[in-house]
Order: sequence, then C-alpha cells, then structure tokens
Amino acid sequence: MQQSDAKADLEHLLSRISKGDRAAFQALYSATSAKLFGIVLRILKERDSASEVLQETYLKIWRNADRYEAASGRPVTWMAAIARNTAIDALRQRRERTLDASEDGDDPLERIADERYARVDPVHRETLRGCLGELEEALRGCVVQAYCDGYSCEELARAYDMPQATIKTWLRRGLMRLKECMDRE
Repeated sequence: MQQSDAKADLEHLLSRISKGDRAAFQALYSATSAKLFGIVLRILKERDSASEVLQETYLKIWRNADRYEAASGRPVTWMAAIARNTAIDALRQRRERTLDASEDGDDPLERIADERYARVDPVHRETLRGCLGELEEALRGCVVQAYCDGYSCEELARAYDMPQATIKTWLRRGLMRLKECMDRE
C-alpha cells in the first residue's frame, strides 16, 4: 500500500471513529498499535506500563478523533504524538511519586550507601558519601536525584520550584565540587 493510500485510509478511519464507529476503531487499532506500542515502550521501558499507556492512548484517540485535521499532518504522526505525550506524562507521574516519597526524610547519603544506587566501586563509595555531605542540602539532593535517580533538569526545576538554568548551574557546581573533593581524598 502506498503512503498516500495509508494516510487516506487512516484519515477515513478517524473520520468514522469521530462518529462512534467501533469497527473503524478496531481497524485503526490493528493498523497502528504495534507502532504506537513501540513508541511508548521506548519511553517507559516496561511492557506492563507501556500496555496501560497504550490503552490510555487509544482512549484519547477515540475521544478526540474529531480533532484530527488532515492539513496538520499525517494521522499516524498525530497518533504518535498522543502516544508519546501520554507516555511522558506517565513517566513524569511515576518520577513525581518517587520524588515525593524521597521527601519523607529519606537521606540521599543513605541511598548512596545502598549498592543499588552506587555508580562507583565500594572503595570510593564512602569518599563519595563524605564529599556529598559537604554540599548544601538542596544542591546534594539535586545532584543525587539527577545522577542516581535519573531526573531531568525540567523535573528537578519543578520539584525545587527553580528555573531550569539554576538547576543546571547547581548540577555543574555540584559536580565540580565533588570532583575537587574526590581528588583531595
């Protein structure tokens, strides 16, 4: 099938879905679910979570099919954007829950001692903990969450209620101070 034929077919299916056509929805799902699942799985990295997000994605497509405009691009691009945004939202919610859980008194220095979070060999772990202990609390938390827990600058900016540029400066400053401290030891 030619690309223009596929586009026309998906546009036709979306038009029918906007009128509540379940058969069209099933046909759309069959034609696009593998591609959308791949997008979601690359973002979430967990099959169970990706399956849930894929289901949510198709619910959004069902509810918003009337909003698709052919002039704005290909239908698969529109659906891929919905899948991507839904997966990113799910990832943010998961990370925010993790951030909130760490605010209950969980000391980042204790997490560094836990081998699951250690990115350095055990010989240097205590030195790293000592050097992290020299950083201010907010700076230390930001560094640990970025480099041990994988939070983005955007997520940290929201969590700390600071501009992204400030978070980037904190991370750069924190890493420089850690390097200086580690080099002294």
